[in-house]
Amino acid sequence: MGGSSSSLLDANKCNYIRGRAEAELKNFSPHYRRQYAVAFFRQLYDEVEQQRTVQTQLLKHRQHTEPGKVLYEEVVTHYSAELKKWKERYVLVRADYSLESHENYDTFLNGASPKVRLLPAGGTVLTSEDQYTALADRFFPDPSGVSEESAPPMVSMPDQFPVYLWQPYQKHSYFCFHSADSQKSFAAALRDCIRHQNHDYQKKTKCEVRAFLEAVQFYRQEKGHYGSWEMLIGKDVQVLSNLVMEELLPSLQTELLPKMKGKKNDRKRAWFAIVEDAYNVVKSQVSTGLAALEEECRAATKQQEGIIRSDMDQIINSKNFLTGKLKATVSQPAVKFCMENVQPYLSSILEELMGPISSGFSEIRFLFETEVNKMSKDYQESSSIDNLNKGLGELADLPFTSLKMQPCYRKVDVLCEQLQELRNRFKFSNTDRLVQITQNYMQQIMDNVVHTFEQLLSNSLRGGPSQICSAIEKVKQRVLKQYDYDSSTLRKKLFQEALVEITMPTMQKSLAPSCKPELQRFEQYIFADYTNFIQVENVYEEMILQTLLSEVDKVVKDAANMKKHNLFVDSIDFPCESQSSLTDSRTPPGSIPASPTKHMVPPIEDANPQAQGNGVPESQDQPSKPEPALPESPESIVPAKNDQQEPSAVGIDPGVTINAESLTVNMASLDIANEVKEEKTQENAVHKEIQAPDNLKEIRDLITVVRPEDPGDRELDSHVELLEQEESISKEQLRTLESDRPENNEAGEESGTASEK
Repeated sequence: MGGSSSSLLDANKCNYIRGRAEAELKNFSPHYRRQYAVAFFRQLYDEVEQQRTVQTQLLKHRQHTEPGKVLYEEVVTHYSAELKKWKERYVLVRADYSLESHENYDTFLNGASPKVRLLPAGGTVLTSEDQYTALADRFFPDPSGVSEESAPPMVSMPDQFPVYLWQPYQKHSYFCFHSADSQKSFAAALRDCIRHQNHDYQKKTKCEVRAFLEAVQFYRQEKGHYGSWEMLIGKDVQVLSNLVMEELLPSLQTELLPKMKGKKNDRKRAWFAIVEDAYNVVKSQVSTGLAALEEECRAATKQQEGIIRSDMDQIINSKNFLTGKLKATVSQPAVKFCMENVQPYLSSILEELMGPISSGFSEIRFLFETEVNKMSKDYQESSSIDNLNKGLGELADLPFTSLKMQPCYRKVDVLCEQLQELRNRFKFSNTDRLVQITQNYMQQIMDNVVHTFEQLLSNSLRGGPSQICSAIEKVKQRVLKQYDYDSSTLRKKLFQEALVEITMPTMQKSLAPSCKPELQRFEQYIFADYTNFIQVENVYEEMILQTLLSEVDKVVKDAANMKKHNLFVDSIDFPCESQSSLTDSRTPPGSIPASPTKHMVPPIEDANPQAQGNGVPESQDQPSKPEPALPESPESIVPAKNDQQEPSAVGIDPGVTINAESLTVNMASLDIANEVKEEKTQENAVHKEIQAPDNLKEIRDLITVVRPEDPGDRELDSHVELLEQEESISKEQLRTLESDRPENNEAGEESGTASEK
């Protein structure tokens, strides 16, 4: 950075900064303690109820990526702040999106620690001196207000292709390149690092992460700040340090800036050095305090785990009772405000979102198809397996080849300009967050599509060049159809999240003056032993969210019904992230699974306090019963009234012991086996024309694959024959039991009497 700040940031000032950080942490702690207990209860509830988020996804997700894998490497000219000179460094980006600068390639191979390791959360990449100077002026509130014409640059570049990395409150980094291509490639890799460092932490589902994010939201609301916050980036220590710096900077500016002397660039360097030193003091204090706070909450909730597990149902009932009481106060004004001030604008906001986001996902599809066609053409010309393997390796790296992905990402960048109107009506200004999260999803789905292509093709690399090229084309078309479905699902999720993030703060801020003062009196409806696990403010926020989501879902579904931007209407829930191997014989979607699952009990229900005499809500989803194993004999099968009748419409004789569930499972298992047999027949027809998935069966076909025959197939065929025999015996038994029923005898006697007359 240049410039020394030691004379301005002395020991007394450092102690003052530590005190401010400690005070901020003290005010934040009660919110974190409350939210930690709520998040811990939610985590145990999901564990006990075996909850899993259902995602309708066909493409296979790559399970693990080595965090140490190198995604980018290059020898670059890097400015060393310690030496105050430019040095040639070996720079690399790892799969955890950290950037390392090593002295040279040999020291890297020898395992030496990097000279510099950057986690560029909140960073901005600039590629010209003018851009950097403008940003520096923006963050340097010069009290003199005097502009210097023809001032020298803050850092002199040794070449004409610079890259500046601006990081708020931290040391800036400078790089230089000999060519424009190298500059573009490095800048693209650096932008990938920034996106992931900004938002990957917030995607985690750990109890500590959920609690921290909720606590930050309520803490900022307490100060009157609603909506998306630009500095909600990075991990918890960085976010909390940003909170402290946001409050601290104005006082530092007032006290220290007027004391600075010298030329403007010298004062800039000194000011940025002061800010960096202050941030390091804050970060050290926050890191220590937050670690102690987490440990305290972890120990407290561990002691309460027994109460949660034993009283899980009572806690849920208590929350539902509170919801019913709170609904009378919150529901009407929330619905009224939503219908008058939010709902009329949802469709127009969605239109602004759909174009750029869908264009970006279409570009992802086009890039994948282009790369596969190029690989197939190269193999067809050379007939070399080595070239094919090399092409497959390059295809696997495509999601992490930042320069090739940039045209896709740029399609979404226009959102920053198109959503300017939202600044006025909904006070939404954090469009960068929306753009970066969308680009992260685009990179993830590209990784899914190349991984699925690789898995499917690995079973087809047999035969001559013509057969392999044909297999490449067939697998490509199959994967593209899966991509179209997953792209639609993912974009609808993005649209929903974006609409909520844009409009929710307006509802929260408008309803707060009338509703929030009333929340305290509702605490009396929470049983004393459960006050740690149920917070009125959380239930209140959930009710507002549900009110808004009901309207958001409508506009997104309407867009899908009209097939805008190739959106699909979901008709079935598929297994989460194609969990099974693509080469396994798997249960098709929509058929009976191999093991029972439990239905989710929603955390918010329409509770009727008057109908809760025993503490149980009036209506509540009941968990499904475990499905029994296949019956060993046909004696337990339910008799049917006729052979054409469906198994679900059986006639039951009160005098006969019947096992209806056994019949259901037996017939369902036979259906599963028959479907597997049909799928094998269909998949062997290699010349079958590939069409768009117009119905449910074709969508089911998308998640099954051709696999070589193995001895297990013969066992499956014998199992099918056994089930067919059991079905024949079962039907014969049904007819026998039906003929013996008393009501049938009475019907026969009445029929005989009528004929005599």
